Amino acid sequence: MKLNSSIWVFVLITFGFSWLFWVPDALIAQNIVDAPEGVKDFLALNVGAWGPLIGAIVTTFIYQKGAGVKALLKRGFMVRLGKWWWIILLTFPVLIGGSLAISTLFGAPLPEFPALAQPIALPFALVYIFFLTGPLQEEFGWRGFAFENLRKSYDALIAAVIAGVMWGLWHLPLFFVSRAEDYYNRPIWGLLLTTILVGIILAWFYANTKGSIFAAMLGHAMFNWSNWVIPALKSDTASLILFALYFVLVAYIIWQFGSKTLVRSEREPVIPPHV
Repeated sequence: MKLNSSIWVFVLITFGFSWLFWVPDALIAQNIVDAPEGVKDFLALNVGAWGPLIGAIVTTFIYQKGAGVKALLKRGFMVRLGKWWWIILLTFPVLIGGSLAISTLFGAPLPEFPALAQPIALPFALVYIFFLTGPLQEEFGWRGFAFENLRKSYDALIAAVIAGVMWGLWHLPLFFVSRAEDYYNRPIWGLLLTTILVGIILAWFYANTKGSIFAAMLGHAMFNWSNWVIPALKSDTASLILFALYFVLVAYIIWQFGSKTLVRSEREPVIPPHV
């Protein structure tokens, strides 16, 4: 099946908006072009991170007008998640913490845990991460729009993989800029594989909470927060084990929930309106 036109419009707007800021930033960082300090300070605000949210809203408005945008935004406030609250909150801390713990059994040294120096800051950091370091900016786009519309034409697993590839490739210019996040200090294939596997997990959260974008945002926030609190990516051994754990969880999801909907067969998902 071919991707419908709304997906291509979304990709064009999302990548176009983000890369409008990220490509110049990368060129400056690589000393290919020079720019005034004011321009550098503006680029440091990382306005480009809002591309997926803008892409989702604008594309939805093009195809569904104001009513579609209202329905899209409403799914960001679907906070009644039942038991999925605990699944979403615990999945990434357990996987990331588990990978670091298992790595010690293979003789890998434990890295330092600077985030734990001020434990009182941990819940505040989660709120900051939720609103300003990816979840809010991205999940309306990758899960709320891309995955949602892709599963109209494909099995949910394939839709999640395609959305995950889009998500990973979108980050490409950031590999040419000096950044603190550990994923950008490793080969790009590592981030791409991560966005595919984590994208399937986030799609699983989303599909089982009746299309709650809030669930995907919370899962994304827990992923970012857990990687900050538990520095597994600083260990090569722990990083490889983490990939293995992601594969195990994804295999379990497919086995127990099926690839067609990522939802147990006895429970039909409630699918929001498509663009």
